[in-house]
Amino acid sequence: MFETVAERARGAWVKVRRAAKRSPVLTDAYRRGVAFYHGLRVRGVMNRRAGGVDPESLVWIFGSGRSGSTWLRRMMGEMQGHRVWEEPMVGALFGEFYARAPGENLRSADYVMGEPIRRGWIQSVRNFVLDGARYSNPGLKPGEYLVVKEPNGSVGAPLLMEALPEARMVLLVRDPRDVVASVLDAAKKGGWLYDGRDDVAGKRREAADRKPTAFVRARANAYRRGVENAWRAYDAHRGRKVLIRYEDLRADTPGTMKRLYSALGIPADEHELRRAVEKHSWENVPAEDKGEGKSHRKATPGGWKDDLTPAQARVVEKITAPLLERFYPGRDSTDT
Repeated sequence: MFETVAERARGAWVKVRRAAKRSPVLTDAYRRGVAFYHGLRVRGVMNRRAGGVDPESLVWIFGSGRSGSTWLRRMMGEMQGHRVWEEPMVGALFGEFYARAPGENLRSADYVMGEPIRRGWIQSVRNFVLDGARYSNPGLKPGEYLVVKEPNGSVGAPLLMEALPEARMVLLVRDPRDVVASVLDAAKKGGWLYDGRDDVAGKRREAADRKPTAFVRARANAYRRGVENAWRAYDAHRGRKVLIRYEDLRADTPGTMKRLYSALGIPADEHELRRAVEKHSWENVPAEDKGEGKSHRKATPGGWKDDLTPAQARVVEKITAPLLERFYPGRDSTDT
């Protein structure tokens, strides 16, 4: 019975549409009705978003892995009114897709991320991120900040900051030689990164043991790609932003954190900040969680001199030369 009623209803709707196509008056009325209906739907979606995550509450951390981003977000997560969105990888989602697109596709309005329709898909990226933030952090209250740890999605930093110009940005950098040395240690057999992967991924990571120099070259290229994109986003961003070097964070953690909050325009109680710094200091990491093969390895700037061979260090220096020059002028090198 219900199937018969449904079939009759569909048949009647088809007849109405056919009649509308034959009559200019009905066609116009039909189009106006469809436009009005879609307008209501769009208004409802926008109203729901208006009550969602405030773009100004987002604080992005870009840079590279093994740069102290976990340490930084832990300290920031201790602050009152802060929540953490842990590596959503949304930067990799959009950034990799865009970066790998052939030029011919990017010039086409038919391509989902084509330049002729950039305004539209940038808005879609914005909506996607804000919706994801809301669903991932349903407890986020108005006035609170959402710290987004996204170093491994830095390839998409330019797109994300373009889509969310109200957001704040932290560009966290570390000497690429120390970064590569840290990943090399983690990816070797017995390292935390090696042991934390399944067998297939683990076999791929055996290159860290079998061909360490090739592994170093690949990681240096990955570092350059991610940090260059984060740097480009940082330079283009007109909102609140701050550049933090890991080495400065280690040398004077309270002072650097105070500078970070001042630059971002976020109120921070000094006593609360000091408690957060103390809680997550290197000295308070349990001894059994530190050392070779552990995620807390050295925390010693310049440790690459003991970890990389001169040839490996030169590989990293050659690949990341523009970034070393920008962030570490007057640095030590294997040639001096």
